[in-house]
Amino acid sequence: MNRVEGTADVKLLECTNPAKNKWRIRWDIQEQDNGGVNYMEHEFDHKPCKDEIRHTVIDWINHHTDNIILSGFVWNGMNVWLSQENQFNYKVAYDLAVQTLGTSLPVTFKFGTDNEPYYYKFSSIEQLKDFYTKAALHIQTTLEECWKAKDSFNLDLYQ
Repeated sequence: MNRVEGTADVKLLECTNPAKNKWRIRWDIQEQDNGGVNYMEHEFDHKPCKDEIRHTVIDWINHHTDNIILSGFVWNGMNVWLSQENQFNYKVAYDLAVQTLGTSLPVTFKFGTDNEPYYYKFSSIEQLKDFYTKAALHIQTTLEECWKAKDSFNLDLYQ
């Protein structure tokens, strides 16, 4: 799978080399300022059936969603890595702070990247609540966009 640039009238399903039976499917077509488009593309060594097309596109949507959840959240200008482990740790810290009325604070988390880490100390429930609720909202919004993308995928256009 590759993201490529092309023209706005790109075909979603196309035989690109009849002699070698090479076929390409395209999706996630995004208009650019210059009038062109970019899109995801995958090549098959045969004409793909509807199930193969659907599986390829839905699998990409799932992976794309996972990547946005994992690395697409920024809080107070800091990139936050939302791995499953980190999500769990953030929830535990928030729940414990709420349950203990803040006596479990302060708690420090590492944000940013390995090359540019930021260590942030949460000293109040309000700070931690702001962070945790925004992280949860990022995850929920991203999942809703994923569901919408899956629901709007029209397999009938690949004929």
